[in-house]
Amino acid sequence: MKKDRLPSKICPVCERPFSWRKKWCRDWANVIYCSERCRRSKNRGSQCG
Repeated sequence: MKKDRLPSKICPVCERPFSWRKKWCRDWANVIYCSERCRRSKNRGSQCG
């Protein structure tokens, strides 16, 4: 599958799009954040990056 055809989501913390990764293949439905940094800062209201 080409990279431009991979499913993507929008991170609720940094509001950036992120694409499917192989390590998320079994759990893509439950992936919410683009990175560990965004997951940790979800309650602070601060943006990552």
